[in-house]
Amino acid sequence: MKKIILSVIAILGFGFANAQDATNNGFSKGDKFVEGSFSFRSGDVEDSWSFTPKMGVMLDDKWAVGGFLALAGQDNGTVENNTFGIGAFARYYFLSLGASKSFNAYGEIGLGYSSVSTETNNANKNTNSAMNANIDLGMNYFFTSHWAATFELANILSYNNVNPEQGSNSSDLNVNVNLFNNIFATPQFGLLYKW
Repeated sequence: MKKIILSVIAILGFGFANAQDATNNGFSKGDKFVEGSFSFRSGDVEDSWSFTPKMGVMLDDKWAVGGFLALAGQDNGTVENNTFGIGAFARYYFLSLGASKSFNAYGEIGLGYSSVSTETNNANKNTNSAMNANIDLGMNYFFTSHWAATFELANILSYNNVNPEQGSNSSDLNVNVNLFNNIFATPQFGLLYKW
């Protein structure tokens, strides 16, 4: 019985500390953050993974700038692709909800460089490099004053200029305004740590 009472007191104390800690959620000028998402998919036809860490600094309570890495791999048994990317982003927080600013929505513009190495079973290997630009929508939900869940909701606009090792250059522009019918159809989830 004593253990149950101590457990209840500990849970209530933790909840109270969390409630006190949540009063300064959101962002302020000078805050720094790291965030990232990781995905792994294994199936009968294809295995793939991706990891996208980002680091940023708040210029004020609305604007942030930073840099990112994009690492990914894909293997279907015949072809193996490995991707490395690096870039910079600018982010604008246009919506903060709640008394403690726990929910924040943003738009983000990114510019980067990526390299994709492709290797086939018959030992053919080539590398494609590309310049990328994108506009994304996303949101953060702070569950403590330092930790937030992140959701990248939609890639509204993306531009890729691919320069293959063999063959001619190609460019494509994708505008995904149709995602507004169901913006939650393809979210990417991750974690953010602010200090």
